[in-house]
Amino acid sequence: MDLIYTGGCACGAIRYQINEKPMFMNDCQCRDCQRISGTGHGSYLTFPSRKSVSLEGKTVNFDMVGDSGNTKTSSFCPKCGSPVYMTFSAMPNLFTIHATSLDDPTLYQPQAVTYTKRGYVWDHLDLSLPKFETVPKS
Repeated sequence: MDLIYTGGCACGAIRYQINEKPMFMNDCQCRDCQRISGTGHGSYLTFPSRKSVSLEGKTVNFDMVGDSGNTKTSSFCPKCGSPVYMTFSAMPNLFTIHATSLDDPTLYQPQAVTYTKRGYVWDHLDLSLPKFETVPKS
């Protein structure tokens, strides 16, 4: 049986369960992720299909337009304010969760750092990870 990823917001009002493996895990240093996380980067697990995601609770959503011109939607808990997941208009099947929303954050194993062109010298990330100025191609 595959690993089941579970998690949610800080207060427990939003919960998810994902029954597939992530296709990509990354630290993103884009300006939007910095603002959402309140630090130098956001850490994410991206899953290939929303169909494998079970969600409980209602989120508040905030749309942002990324460098690509496409809309990305960040979903937060309306009670505690925790960011829980993101979706992308250009890739509607993908479902991306914040690594710290996991019940077991040790499941997060970053594979790359994206948007390094927006990174700060004080944001020290794993030097052994591949780094991309923007989003890697496929």
